[in-house]
Amino acid sequence: MAKSNTNYNERKWISPNKRAAGYAQERKKMVHERGPKKNQPLDDYNKGFRSGYLLAQSDNAGMYKFKKALAEGKTLEQARAISKKKGA
Repeated sequence: MAKSNTNYNERKWISPNKRAAGYAQERKKMVHERGPKKNQPLDDYNKGFRSGYLLAQSDNAGMYKFKKALAEGKTLEQARAISKKKGA
């Protein structure tokens, strides 16, 4: 089994409508289209996960933090870093 170097302390958000479009395609095809499980069938958990509720919450939080940081005068790089931090 390959070891993953994934850091789960960082929020991975994108524009919610872009994520939703990609996941809608995966749900229609019933197959993972990216990542280590590419071309494997979706199980029930991942079908539900693709519904996007929890991901949309994270995306909206990230986008809110990003826009707030820009409004406070932060640079684009600083705003991106702030938006990816989980928690406060």
